[in-house]
Amino acid sequence: MADRILVVDDIADNSFLLQTLLEAEGYQVEIADSGAAALAKVEANPPDLILLDVMMPGMNGYEVTRRIRENPRLPFIPIVLVTGHMQATASEGFEVGADGFIRKPIDFDELLSRIQSILPGDSPPEA
Repeated sequence: MADRILVVDDIADNSFLLQTLLEAEGYQVEIADSGAAALAKVEANPPDLILLDVMMPGMNGYEVTRRIRENPRLPFIPIVLVTGHMQATASEGFEVGADGFIRKPIDFDELLSRIQSILPGDSPPEA
């Protein structure tokens, strides 16, 4: 069974692009458009990996990460924070429990490499 990745971004075009590219690589992708929606999806059916936008209205990616890490009912889920803001620092993300950091615009080869290093057991089959 393919690894499941939850893509969290408040901008639909960003989510759609990542979903399209990741599904083409053999991953199963779910989308959440807010921090609250992400938390609900994670609690209902924890994914294998979360790609989480940092800058979202309401609840930012740092807060979502913190809440996931503080929930004892959830298994460990790798979280990679995604941001287009240069002032965001990796240390902030690591402090709340993130496992990685990717900057926008996303270099898809770098993203795939990062995903495969986090989920090495079930790399998608070669096309």
